[in-house]
Amino acid sequence: MMTRTIAVISGKGGVGKTTIVSNLAVTLTELGRNVVAIDANPTTPNLGLHLGMHLAPKTLHNVLRGEVSANDATYYHPLGFKIIPSSMATADLQNVDVARLPEVTMSLANRYDYILLDSAAGLGREAVASMTAADDILIVTNPNWPSVVDAMKTIQIARAMKKDILGVVVNRVGMKPPELLYYEIENILGEKIIAEIPEDANVEHSIAYKQPLVSYDIHSPAAVEMRRLAHTIFGIPFDYKKPKRPLLGRFKDWLTE
Repeated sequence: MMTRTIAVISGKGGVGKTTIVSNLAVTLTELGRNVVAIDANPTTPNLGLHLGMHLAPKTLHNVLRGEVSANDATYYHPLGFKIIPSSMATADLQNVDVARLPEVTMSLANRYDYILLDSAAGLGREAVASMTAADDILIVTNPNWPSVVDAMKTIQIARAMKKDILGVVVNRVGMKPPELLYYEIENILGEKIIAEIPEDANVEHSIAYKQPLVSYDIHSPAAVEMRRLAHTIFGIPFDYKKPKRPLLGRFKDWLTE
């Protein structure tokens, strides 16, 4: 399998890109793929924080300054994938050249099946660097006007760069009404929605415990849909079997029917 570099990106911050990346890394690894996730957001990094690896001695900042190789800043996560975190220190932003990000991903090609880029939000240099480095673009949005409009701008840039767009992930569906509907979002963006991730309180809990949701609570609604998304990207069917309730619970259900 050739390396696929996927930039997970949005036009707006706070839509859940980092959560999507961390959970895709776990699930694609469980599918037998060799995965590295890169915190490609040097200014406001979050991936290392989500995964409990935010105090790494060498980071993407060192790589982008040419001080170390990408391999030197790559760390093994207990769930089986690799991560290149970014530094949380503002002082490390000095002399960082984000234009070198494509060079970094090229150095990792043929060593991984998937390179996942947790891209910066917005349409600035860091976001464009991620798109330049990527083969495919995965758009993440929330089902509201500000997120969708900013996602539309990101899609326009990706198209101008002649990048393949895998599709749209609508995250936090049901977080608060009123929301844009499925068909409205597809009509506005002109791209297919490939996943709808529901609002799920377990997401915040998993972040607090620095553990990806698909590991923290595998049967939570958002975790199930994130696994479905990974299977869609991988190109295989997803067969989810909901766990049976304990016998006592089923007996109570029977009594109340």
